[in-house]
Parts: sequence; structure tokens; C-alpha cells
Amino acid sequence: MTDEEIVALRRAAEAPVSASMADLSRVADDLSAAFATDPVFNWFLRDDRRHASARLKLFHLLIGMGLADGQVTRPATGGAAAIWLPSESLGPTPLLQELRALPTLLHATAMRRLPRMAALRAMMDAHHPKEPHAYLWFLGVRPEAQGHGVGSRLLAAGLTSVDARGLPAYLESSNEANVPLYRRHGFEVVEVLRARPDAPPMWAMWRPAQAPE
Repeated sequence: MTDEEIVALRRAAEAPVSASMADLSRVADDLSAAFATDPVFNWFLRDDRRHASARLKLFHLLIGMGLADGQVTRPATGGAAAIWLPSESLGPTPLLQELRALPTLLHATAMRRLPRMAALRAMMDAHHPKEPHAYLWFLGVRPEAQGHGVGSRLLAAGLTSVDARGLPAYLESSNEANVPLYRRHGFEVVEVLRARPDAPPMWAMWRPAQAPE
């Protein structure tokens, strides 16, 4: 990206727009690129020549869920996205929805790694806070735009909305390098999680409710 494009993206991230189903493919492409080297994703995703296409297809599924149950925000320019879910939308997935998602999940993991995804989901469900909160499910910036404050601005905009509703916030960081970013915005590590002994760690982080500025 050029310097001008980075500047435009930074400005757009300060006042993100809500994505719609019309944006699904572009958001999926951005988040798939953002998580291409993520340790947890690379642990449970298939490790063959279909790895990249499987990751992209999985993000299509996840973003569709985010649009249905929560809010997907992005700079108007594209290049980054965040998925926020209300805690009341979380819980056991209806059987019909699970069955509809199963082909995509099997494509994402291949049969050999499906137990890894199952263990990850079970671990996350077991440790998720019960107190009402806003859940930052995903936040990602395309690799070529990382390191320029785009994610920080997108996060700050989301937290402004969370604070206006008087809610705490929760997330799991799948990359230790991102923990300082979240700490700068008021999150603290409450637990380090592993789906299995051979799984990469995840940092569960909590941000108490804060008065709007």
C-alpha cells in the first residue's frame, strides 16, 4: 500500500462503517489475509494445498454469523475489520445451524484436524465469562497495513460504542504480539488458555465497563 493509502485507511478506521452482506466477500478477504500467520488458526486448519482457500471459506461462514448475531465494522476503504458480538447471542449452537456449517468446518480442518477445532470451541465455551459483556470475536488488519495504527483506531472506535452502553468487554488474543495493543486500550489478561497440550496459547482478556469520555 502507498503512504497515501495508509493515511486514508488510518482516518477511515477512526470512524468505521457497519458492514452488510454485500461486503461479506471483501471482509472475508481482509480477515483471511490478516490471520494468515495466526498460530491458532494454523494449528487447527488443514495443512495441505487447500489451506488458504479453506481459511477464506471459513471466514465467509464466520462473518455471516457475525452479521446475523452482532456487528461487523470496517473502515470504508476496506483493509481491516472487527466483529463484535453481544454476550446474549452466545451459547449452544442450534443443531440445524451446526449441520449447515459442518461441510465448511470439515473443509477448513479436513477430518484429521476436526478434533482440534472441536477442542478449541469447547475450551472457549467453558472459559467464556457469564457476565453480560461485548465480545470482540475478531479484529484484523491486512498484513500490508499492519503496524500503522489501523487496528488501534478500529478498536478504539468499537470501545467507544461499548462504553456508551456501559458494558465490559472480552476477547481472546490468539497472538501474544497483540496483547500489548489490547492492554493499551484497557484490557488485562485474566487467563492463558490452551485447547490441548499441543495447542498454541490464547490470552483471555477482560476490560471492565468504563464511563464514556
